[in-house]
Amino acid sequence: MSITAVPGFDAAGVACGVKPSGDPDLALVATADRQPVAAAGVFTTNIVRAAPVLVSRSHLQSGQAVAVVLNSGNANAATGERGRNDALRMCELVGGGLGCETTDVLVCSTGLIGIPLPMVPIESGVPTLVAALGADEEAGHRAADAILTTDTERKEALAVADVAGGPSFRVGGMAKGAAMLSPAMATMLAVLVTDAVAEPAALHGALEHAVRDTFNSLLVDGSRSTNDTVLLLAGGAAGTPVIGPEGHAYHALVEAVTEVCDDLALAMAADAEGATKLATVVVAGARSGEDARQAARAVAASQLVQCSLYGADPYWGRVLSELGASGAWFDPERVDIAYNGITMCRDGVAALHDERAIEEVMAGREITITCDLNQGMGRAAVRFTDLSHAYIDENMGTS
Repeated sequence: MSITAVPGFDAAGVACGVKPSGDPDLALVATADRQPVAAAGVFTTNIVRAAPVLVSRSHLQSGQAVAVVLNSGNANAATGERGRNDALRMCELVGGGLGCETTDVLVCSTGLIGIPLPMVPIESGVPTLVAALGADEEAGHRAADAILTTDTERKEALAVADVAGGPSFRVGGMAKGAAMLSPAMATMLAVLVTDAVAEPAALHGALEHAVRDTFNSLLVDGSRSTNDTVLLLAGGAAGTPVIGPEGHAYHALVEAVTEVCDDLALAMAADAEGATKLATVVVAGARSGEDARQAARAVAASQLVQCSLYGADPYWGRVLSELGASGAWFDPERVDIAYNGITMCRDGVAALHDERAIEEVMAGREITITCDLNQGMGRAAVRFTDLSHAYIDENMGTS
């Protein structure tokens, strides 16, 4: 399974020398016929936006793209006019190699901030990258490997959607991300492709919907990057009816894109820097969905809660306190809190529970903390991790 499992797209990944280690650091995803197709993107909400974010946003104004070029090892962020010129040059190099317009190439970068992009290896690496494009599974794997930074494994996903009265279509994707993960958006790069026939407006709507409950519901350290980018290209090889922002086909697209984004978000949480626990906080019974999201994010962002998980301590008092500080309204004496179904707090006070059972829960890797506010129908979930010594070791220097 790789991004090339979607008909109509090629991929490649090579080592060009951006990373001193010699690991793969340059990737490309392109339409097989090198013709522009409908495209959409969602980007970081950080006002400090990296040069590739600015260039890709500009190029996407046409609603189409032929290719996405990505480098790892350098974020090309906080690099001023030189950085913008370098990002544009990457698009120009790829466009020349593919025989398409510079503006039909999107660009992504990830790595260290504030260091100029080393263009000499990129200049020499792009022709090799273009020549390596292929539609086989390994070509997709190599592209997914080339975008990794502190990740320990590649992240890929695939979904198949069925449309009533029409042929099925596929959505595939690859992503990177292991830290600087915070809602709106999670810090990561992702490229998704589909063989559906879709209008740019439909793609953008589907992508925004998918990101909301997947990448925007993932938190590792509360830091929001300068480079967050999720891109979606629709090649049309499946021959499905043109998908506009309504109807059964559109809903199938939304579901498939959401499934892929969710799988990639889960993979990022599981591979988070230094994490020993993969946790989910579910807030139910809130007055509204927004209250639920606000409360869930507050719990997930709490370093005290994260440290409790690392120490295998079901300290529900920290969870209750963060709920109260979140800004969501509720009656503290109606709150129930459970860890993997074992109720630790009922009506805002300690509940009797099986000590041995909760010890077994906390010794495991996956933990779900369910907080029922008993105020309404609002519900939200946020994935997060524990805070370990290994995370500090990874991030106490430039990395």
